Amino acid sequence: MSEDRNDPPPLKDQLCYAIYTAGIAIQRAYKPLLDELGLTYPQYLVLNVLWSEDEQTVGAIAHALALESSTLTPLLKRLETSGLLRRTRNLSNERQVLIGLTEEGRALKHKAGCLSDGLLAASAQTPAQLGALNHDVRQLRDAIYSQIGGWSAPV
Repeated sequence: MSEDRNDPPPLKDQLCYAIYTAGIAIQRAYKPLLDELGLTYPQYLVLNVLWSEDEQTVGAIAHALALESSTLTPLLKRLETSGLLRRTRNLSNERQVLIGLTEEGRALKHKAGCLSDGLLAASAQTPAQLGALNHDVRQLRDAIYSQIGGWSAPV
């Protein structure tokens, strides 16, 4: 049976699959450390956004993570229930909800620093190698976002 040139290449030859499965591998490497912190990977990402800049709107956090606000809301509620953040109405715009870290949420930042060490160990790469790869993947992501209408690259 001959292959049509429009047939997709095998998964092992597709860049999207390599990036997708690398993301899964990274999450699996992080999982034991995140379990110790009592966090899921998406919760870690939300906290990371807030560690960079506290008191953000739901929309700003959603944009930073390339998520829809409706996807983020249940996650934020769980983080609030666990005492890591608080949700308040923006006094200058009642339609907006501001998300801020609690003291407990701020304190996790220093404990979460070990995730980078875990990835270095699991990948057997140097910090410079991982930094270069991160740069290249972000450059690819930004190039793709610049070509697909209606979307912009997250931070």
